[in-house]
Amino acid sequence: MSSLLTQLVNLLGALLLMLTFAMISQRRVVSLIHLFTLQGATLVLATALVGYVTGQPHLYLSAGMTLLLKVFLIPWLLHRVVNRLNIKWDVETLINIPTTMLIGIGVVIFAFNLALPIANFSSALASGTLGIALACVLLSFLMMITRAKAVPQVIGFLAMENGLFFAATAATYGMPMVVELGIALDVLIGALILGVFMFQIREQFDSLDISHLEQLKEDQ
Repeated sequence: MSSLLTQLVNLLGALLLMLTFAMISQRRVVSLIHLFTLQGATLVLATALVGYVTGQPHLYLSAGMTLLLKVFLIPWLLHRVVNRLNIKWDVETLINIPTTMLIGIGVVIFAFNLALPIANFSSALASGTLGIALACVLLSFLMMITRAKAVPQVIGFLAMENGLFFAATAATYGMPMVVELGIALDVLIGALILGVFMFQIREQFDSLDISHLEQLKEDQ
């Protein structure tokens, strides 16, 4: 395996991490969708490159599915939800952005230290990407728990799946195709269900603030 190609995979992983970091600091819903689209495009390139380096033809199909779902279809659905609900651009956060960024730095350090023992027993390609993938997953989870609106939480969930997919691609050179098809279908169905869920919240409360669900539970 060429050292140059390995470094290129690590570079794409670093770009994926930077995009995830940008997402946790972003206040605009439309910009979050754009960053998620760029994240999907980066994942497509990384998957195709790993397929080329390792000679795994099924990874090209995985890259094509990722391109269709995460670069075109899901962002289009998210834009439709934003337009239909007429969501304001500014996103309310439970923690201010500077504090969130500091927590994010700590999360990245924790992720790399946690992945280091596993990476030492992995291939040269996976050794530099496991920490990146874990950091992307944890940062996406951080975005989910620090946002008060449903739409950014949906995007955080989808970004978390991107991190898991990148980890599977880089560490194991791709999962069995049946598993990949099942995950892709689950993600698509999950996005559709969450879209319906957001419409229901909007109709009932005229807002997408999930705190209203807690109020509904207390009223019951």
